[in-house]
Amino acid sequence: MTGRRPIRSTHPGGLRGRSRATRTGVLSAGALVACASLAVGCGVVPGATGGSGDDDPITVMTWAPQDTGATNKPGMPALAQAYARWVNSQGGLGGRQLNVLTCNDHNDSVAAAKCARRAVKENAVAVVGSYSQYADSFFPVLEGARIPYIGGYGLTNTEFTSPLSYPVNGGQPALLAGLGSALADSCGPVTLVRPDTIAGDQLPVLLDSGLSSGGHERAHDQRAAEDATSYDDQSGRALAREGTAPGGPGCVVPVLGDRTGTFMDSFRRASEDHPDVRTATVLGSVDQTTINASGGASGPYEGAYVTGWYPSVGDPAWDGLKKLIKEQAFGNNDVDAADAGVQTTWIAYTVLKEVVESLGDGEVSADTVRRALDGGLEVGTGGLTPDLRWTFADKLASVGFPRLVNADVTLQVVRDGRLVSARQGTVDTTRTLQNADVA
Repeated sequence: MTGRRPIRSTHPGGLRGRSRATRTGVLSAGALVACASLAVGCGVVPGATGGSGDDDPITVMTWAPQDTGATNKPGMPALAQAYARWVNSQGGLGGRQLNVLTCNDHNDSVAAAKCARRAVKENAVAVVGSYSQYADSFFPVLEGARIPYIGGYGLTNTEFTSPLSYPVNGGQPALLAGLGSALADSCGPVTLVRPDTIAGDQLPVLLDSGLSSGGHERAHDQRAAEDATSYDDQSGRALAREGTAPGGPGCVVPVLGDRTGTFMDSFRRASEDHPDVRTATVLGSVDQTTINASGGASGPYEGAYVTGWYPSVGDPAWDGLKKLIKEQAFGNNDVDAADAGVQTTWIAYTVLKEVVESLGDGEVSADTVRRALDGGLEVGTGGLTPDLRWTFADKLASVGFPRLVNADVTLQVVRDGRLVSARQGTVDTTRTLQNADVA
């Protein structure tokens, strides 16, 4: 929806820092409200305080799968709702109230398209901080209405090619390329265990790009059901290959989203006779809770490398998010500061805030938001990412990722049962991805 604000808000600004190590977010938070429609799992957080004169509120949508048998990301819409309550208690975004619609894509292509159509019907100015593997279903709807997609999770290549996409991280491409680079010098044969889905089909070449950059042979590609309740067969097959292949102890890389923990339960039992085989994965498929549940220091993740997009949760740059959770969302276990989906949503709404403020007294609509992003606006995120600026002539355009503007990843390792930084700073995977065969 559109509107003109009468007065610029005087509350503290967004995350504008430029140092990745020292600046912190200044956002505080409001109460968390959860609601959903019976039809497609959609909800709305209306303006909570005061009005904005004759101004229309700013409507956006955040979607993610919930209550499914595969990967679920309920913390993303929950964080979006908390953010809306906070910003409205402070007078809105740039003086305008913020409405956050939420939608459950159910890990289903039809539901994902329904979410997108509802965003169009409700005149959303953007879809912000969302997760869906069904880009082929929702992007055509958004592109037809010219609604920008800000801060998606980075599951599909379309998120890095669509002119309406504004990703805040390097998605699966950067995570897997970075992980492959880290494993090239420390692993014998590598087996990738990944979902037998369209999104999963894109993963092997990305991991291989990192392995190849370090002179390592390609990984063995092993498909698995993304909603299985046991992975005994897959674990056995992966270990059987490791036991016969030359080159020393190998590494098994499960990238199964929420089902990674299920795989590791099976793997732990099957690997008792293969103590030297290591595991590695990407953030979003494992977190500290997963490591604890698998046995901590005595579990199969010990010594495993894990790549992520952002600084570790102990970095001061996350203080603003932690404050929101502590003060306003402490009763909702879905909103976890260590969850990559929650972190991505936080950053995506930071982008939205800076875009709206850049428009001053002008109209806020899908068109004006998109023009601001395409017009060279540079967004700082308080050290959580490099400064973000989207063009179609960036370094990775030549390999089919014209919207991938942040190729940095962090490398972490499980040491004594805790997920800690394996090296200082970030690793830029741009050069690795430039050599990837992603055609």
